[in-house]
Amino acid sequence: MTCCTCCVGVAPVRAPISLLDQSDSIKGPELVRVSKFYKEAKNGRFLRYLHDDTRTLYETFRRGVKESNNGNCLGWRDGPNKPYVWQTYNETLLRAKNFGSGLLCQGVAPGQTTFVGIYAQNCPEWIMTEQAAYCYSMVIVPLYDTLGANACAFIINQTEMSLVVCEDDKKANLLLDEAPRCLRKLITIREVSPSTHQRARSRGVEILKFSDVEIQGAQKDHPCIPPQPENLCTICYTSGTTGMPKGVMLSHENVVASMCSVTMQLGEHRPTKHDVMISFLPLAHMLERCCENALYMVGGAVGFYSGDIRRLADDLGALKPTMMPAVPRLLNRLYDKAQSEIASSKIKKLLFNMALSAKESELKRGIIRSDSVWDKLVFRKVREGMGGRLRIMVVGSAPLAGNVLTFARCALGCLIVEGYGQTECTAPVTLTVQGDHVPEHVGPPVACCKVKLVDVPEMEYYAAQGQGEICVQGANVFKGYFKEPEKTREVIDQYGWHHTGDIGKWLPNGTLKIIDRRKHIFKLSQGEYIVPEKIENIYIKSQYVEQVFVHGESLKSCIVAVVVPNVDVVKCWALENGIKGTFSALCENEKVKKMIIEDMLNRGKQAGLKTFEQVKDIYLHPDPFSVQNGLLTPTLKAKRPEIKSYFKPQIEDMYKQLE
Repeated sequence: MTCCTCCVGVAPVRAPISLLDQSDSIKGPELVRVSKFYKEAKNGRFLRYLHDDTRTLYETFRRGVKESNNGNCLGWRDGPNKPYVWQTYNETLLRAKNFGSGLLCQGVAPGQTTFVGIYAQNCPEWIMTEQAAYCYSMVIVPLYDTLGANACAFIINQTEMSLVVCEDDKKANLLLDEAPRCLRKLITIREVSPSTHQRARSRGVEILKFSDVEIQGAQKDHPCIPPQPENLCTICYTSGTTGMPKGVMLSHENVVASMCSVTMQLGEHRPTKHDVMISFLPLAHMLERCCENALYMVGGAVGFYSGDIRRLADDLGALKPTMMPAVPRLLNRLYDKAQSEIASSKIKKLLFNMALSAKESELKRGIIRSDSVWDKLVFRKVREGMGGRLRIMVVGSAPLAGNVLTFARCALGCLIVEGYGQTECTAPVTLTVQGDHVPEHVGPPVACCKVKLVDVPEMEYYAAQGQGEICVQGANVFKGYFKEPEKTREVIDQYGWHHTGDIGKWLPNGTLKIIDRRKHIFKLSQGEYIVPEKIENIYIKSQYVEQVFVHGESLKSCIVAVVVPNVDVVKCWALENGIKGTFSALCENEKVKKMIIEDMLNRGKQAGLKTFEQVKDIYLHPDPFSVQNGLLTPTLKAKRPEIKSYFKPQIEDMYKQLE
């Protein structure tokens, strides 16, 4: 045993600050906390940039060109089993400049009144379009599949966008389905069919090829008109859980402050020109945009996945990235896969638990490595599945279970930091500190902002007790919702504090823990308040539950739930208990339902749920809630009104049975 856990010669990760005191308090009536990584933070100042000459995304990219010494910039694969092909920084910059110049040739005006739409999966042209817009102080507006045709048309209309850069024939047709009158040109990255050209013409829309616009721009060579830090760089539409999306206006300063704060906090682990990152999370969202732009600033390389998430493992194997942004869903899959592989063998289970225990004890001493006996014996497949070279992973966008985070840290043998943020705060608000192995918190505030908690009396959260709604002020806070002053005033108060709607709690060591959400509260007929997400977060810990949606109504006295069971675990249980049938059949089996609801209720009881907070019935559904079926937002949050509507017959039936 000792030889396996021996770590002679492995230097522990040094925590750059005391892990017992991770944030500073600003003196005053309000309990405001700031970063310890920036000396001026205590004086109420925010980190806005790291270099005087690098304050916009136009300048950060040019800094990367110099830093990289014309190294690899953008990589892609021309098909399965093909290696990555690379485009250098100089070539990327030239092509972006030419494309921007070409946009001007198409009659687009430079400056802040021009919004350039982009509707494509992550690819080199996405980044070149972004940089092309910045060459002429234009504003990028990403569109994405899960918004739907209605919302895309709404965005094009609201921004009065005349031009969209579009990936292919399918996306071009989706835009043409409900093309607003202001849309005049589509620039397509791939070839489109003659019938699509004809369809576009009949709607008064011209379709041009990306490469043709580049050539035209190179011939004309319009001089650049670089943006200022306070200028808008993007309007990022959030596909909220209700209504039409809202356009979050973000400036160059917002994004630069955000990525510089994270870079500064990472210290010796920060991105460098030697790093390679896999790009697979949607570029339409700010977590991915910030990570990529932070890497471009230092001259690192970004390889794009092939566009099919089912082939991600193959792309990771070909690219062998050193850096990766990730979402909890990816790590949950890794964990579930590892669990299902050991489920059938007691020896495998024993070895796995021994390996996890040994690696966890190393983690507690700050030792992160991937070359122990346990790594070779137990975790090699997990690590190689991610390419085998990962040194840092940034996780965000949704809550991550502590056991999953600890497993990932042990199995991948790389630094994993977890952040909390919102689009309105240009991604990060807080970020865990390297060397802190304790899960289930989201770290201290980053250096570009300050954070306070405010009372939410109706939910019995009080700032004086270290709990309340998270409010953020700083260089990363957005300028407002585009053309929506009323909605802006709902979330940004007169003092410039952004009210996030999330409920947080300060831990004794100055880190933040997300404990609740302000919205989605309903009252039962007996007057009791129900916070469904609190209950869901308890039930989701059941090994049999993959997804859960808790529902209640003001005219009913109890709550019910729709549960998507965990396929592997339920099948395994059914096999052990002699129950045969497809997964859909198992979901209709009363014994399976009884077993799952009993486990959920036990977990609820252990977590201290009151009787009225426990579900009285459940419906088992075989298909997961997903972005594709419209039940999750692109950031994988439940679209509660849609789920309620989708399962209306089943919900009504459950209440009928309970009467």
